Amino acid sequence: MQHRILTREFFARECPEVAAELVGKWLCRRLPDGEIRRLRITETEAYCGETDTACHAHKGRTKRTEVLYAPPGVLYVYLCYGIHWMLNIVTGEEDRPQAVLIRACEGADGPGKLTKALSVTGELNRCTLSDDTGPLWLEEDGLPCAYDTAPRVGIGYASPEDQAKPWRFILRT
Repeated sequence: MQHRILTREFFARECPEVAAELVGKWLCRRLPDGEIRRLRITETEAYCGETDTACHAHKGRTKRTEVLYAPPGVLYVYLCYGIHWMLNIVTGEEDRPQAVLIRACEGADGPGKLTKALSVTGELNRCTLSDDTGPLWLEEDGLPCAYDTAPRVGIGYASPEDQAKPWRFILRT
């Protein structure tokens, strides 16, 4: 089956729409030695701007969150609890901070496990997704994928309303 690389236009839409449509796509990583690893995305979460109390941009622009205001298709990679790297992709319009967290892939059932499986670290923060010549890109193979929604997890600091939003998208098996 022919794979098609996702372009910046794919990410230039509202975060929940992009997060839902990323389920079932291929997350591809070119390692420094040239090896290419591909993992199918099984779970994502949407974080939608300064009004979303679960989003890092909730308190506005900071040195850390500046990347969330970047153009769509830019990576936001940060260290969580000083242990695990988290991989996010900026979506929507430039200067309107929102991003999709890639939560899980086949064979990597958690955001820290998937970044470890793909050797994703803070070195990729602020990189732009591109074609298959860069370190990271996404592909689709046309396989139709159904998904379920659920509230996001690990956001106990957010308002009850934001905690309840069904912005977690999980591949239906």
